[in-house]
Amino acid sequence: MILQALKEYYDRKAADPDSNIAPEGWEWKEIPFIIVLDHDGNLVQIEDTREGEGKKKRAKTFLVPQGEKKASGVKANLLWDNAGYVFGIDIKGDKERAEKQKKAFLERLRNELGDIKEIQVIIKFLENISENRLTKEACWQEITETNPNLSFRINQDPFLICRHPSVISKLSLLASQAKNDKSIVCLVTGEMTNIKVLHTAIKGVYGAQSVGANIVSFNLDAFRSYGKEQGFNAPVSIEAEFSYTTALNTLLGKDSKQRMLIGDATTVFWSEKPSSFESDFSFFFKEPDKDDPDAGTYKIKALFESVNTGAYFDDDSNTRFYVLGLAPNAARLAVRFWQVGTISEFATRIKQYFEDFAIVKPPKEPEFYSIWRILVNIATQDKSENIPPNLAGELMRSILNGTPYPASLLQAALRRIKSDTENRVKPVRAALIKAYLNRYYRFYPNKNIKEVMMELDTSQPSIGYQLGRLFATLEKIQEEANPGINATIRERFYGAACATPVTVFTNLLRLKNHHLAKFENKGRVFYFERLLGEIMGHLTDFPAHLDLHEQGRFAIGYYHQRQAFYTKTDNNEIS
Repeated sequence: MILQALKEYYDRKAADPDSNIAPEGWEWKEIPFIIVLDHDGNLVQIEDTREGEGKKKRAKTFLVPQGEKKASGVKANLLWDNAGYVFGIDIKGDKERAEKQKKAFLERLRNELGDIKEIQVIIKFLENISENRLTKEACWQEITETNPNLSFRINQDPFLICRHPSVISKLSLLASQAKNDKSIVCLVTGEMTNIKVLHTAIKGVYGAQSVGANIVSFNLDAFRSYGKEQGFNAPVSIEAEFSYTTALNTLLGKDSKQRMLIGDATTVFWSEKPSSFESDFSFFFKEPDKDDPDAGTYKIKALFESVNTGAYFDDDSNTRFYVLGLAPNAARLAVRFWQVGTISEFATRIKQYFEDFAIVKPPKEPEFYSIWRILVNIATQDKSENIPPNLAGELMRSILNGTPYPASLLQAALRRIKSDTENRVKPVRAALIKAYLNRYYRFYPNKNIKEVMMELDTSQPSIGYQLGRLFATLEKIQEEANPGINATIRERFYGAACATPVTVFTNLLRLKNHHLAKFENKGRVFYFERLLGEIMGHLTDFPAHLDLHEQGRFAIGYYHQRQAFYTKTDNNEIS
């Protein structure tokens, strides 16, 4: 299903003359340096195609013949390659291998395209060029140090030699003649065809090998069936293999707007036909761009408006939409999640996700949270490298399926609150817990459980919620009684108050009396006494233990009450 959807995406882009996707047998490649020759095979110059400054220099991309899949052996690309292959430069301290690389590069030119005049120019240049001539080029030292990709151009032509009409025609003929000795049913197209034995590597997945990794790969006996080797274990035609790998590499490209990182999963997405939803999807989940921090907010608000009509802007709501999450697994790629649905279905579920996370928050807090911000705030030390590897995929799957959020999400949030003595219940953590609990009880209704509201709910029957309010009130009393205090009961007692209330609340209530005695404003004392009375009216005793859901409500009750203290109302403006 994944490969079929990717092939359909390639076919869609290939049919669009403005898409610029590589045709079969070709690929877009960054070529930092172009060797410019005259018609006699003499070097005119080595042209630097890079633009920008310093480390931000970026080479231009060119359409070149599809590269070979390289492992430990020597395999030369056709009409382009790194300097080690083109000139036989010894990069790794192995002169014998360097000579083999240069020989392989020349042999491919002679054997496959040697009868073409422009190719004979390249062969003549490579056979006769001297190192003394090359060292006169300003970029030669950098080439020998960095081993960049190189290609060729005749000085009077605006295009690379590999794009010369005679070369294109010959390569097309060679491709049509290429066959293997087995004809099998392709699992993607269902047609009898020639099978691709080794699939092209997929590049651009975060954490994967720089040379790329495979989705379809069989290189050990344990992976093989009935004596079949390599690609014959999962037969995919040459055409279908090119389509799906090109489509995926295009989606994962550096300039692609249809990719984003969710935890350790590099995520790509596309629709079966062009759509606004496809263009805007990443804005719903990624961290806002520094250049335009409000862009995502506008897209999300547009989503809320469009869902009321059952579609997204002017899209066909029945258009199918695909989301694929990939993560590295040695030399292969693991599929973290694969979601298929219509634009209407996904738009509705994503809207529900934002509604789940809606909560009262300070003015400077982001209106909507990215998945990265949610996950990093429940990771150890608030560091992205500590986000549990599977959690991002599970959260994304829940959002797109509209199912309950993973239990590990609540557990991670509670652990982080208990360990973060300085911040405890941040707005994003409170929003996450609210989202988890409300969605859980939406799927598993309980008449004794009331939905958690966006802001303070004094009628919430949850013991945990009311205990959280009580703890926040006792902390506020301590803060006002001791202005500038370095550490409050939050630092010392939050964990115990949340998990085992009976062990701490009696002492905290007794300590509260000493704090209230320090107040000079008796109206303020009356306000707190009245508030404490209202909260205690919801409690019959202090439980010995709170389960995880009640601990979550404790955190939200604490957060809601703290936010209420900083919101001007008639109830807390007592002089």
